[in-house]
Amino acid sequence: MDSNEDFIRQGDRPKVSAIVVRGMVARYHLLSNGARQYLSFSLAGDMPDSQCLFIDHMDHAVCAIGGATVATVPHVALLSLFETRPKVGAAIWRETLIDAAIFREAITNNSARSATARMAHLFCELFYRSRASGLARENTCFVPVGLVQLGEALGLSLATVNRSLADLRDEELADLKGGHLTVRNWARLMQRAGFNPRYLHLRRAPL
Repeated sequence: MDSNEDFIRQGDRPKVSAIVVRGMVARYHLLSNGARQYLSFSLAGDMPDSQCLFIDHMDHAVCAIGGATVATVPHVALLSLFETRPKVGAAIWRETLIDAAIFREAITNNSARSATARMAHLFCELFYRSRASGLARENTCFVPVGLVQLGEALGLSLATVNRSLADLRDEELADLKGGHLTVRNWARLMQRAGFNPRYLHLRRAPL
């Protein structure tokens, strides 16, 4: 899929669930004026729309970020697995609960932290999850999020996004360039963000 291409639209009644094979996808709310509020980002190996197994219609959309490949699994097949392989059902339910934890953290991030701390927190989350999934190389991971999309995710104007990025560069904490996030000082970036990874509920810390 091309960048920004939807594979689930707000209001859809999907009969399949997606698994990200390559790249990154994002959930977002589409507002009446055409603006987007990005809610969360999903990496390779994630199931970004597991909620649609349990609700009648999608209350948000899911699109590719920077191009992505997804596989689809029919709901009928997944629900059948729940009966024959209960551990599969438990794993999907656990992923849904972790999604909810990420949503809660995003609300706190966007309402209670300064602009630069918000950005630092999102960078911490994406880097931490990339390391856990084996998608990072040393201190760099793939984050093909544009400046406008960063603003739409963090509730910031484009000018504030640029200032916050400049702050993180000047403090030698992190940089986002060419679709890649580079972490310069992990300990200080976590401190700047107030990042505590417990809400991600990873069984083993990747760092």
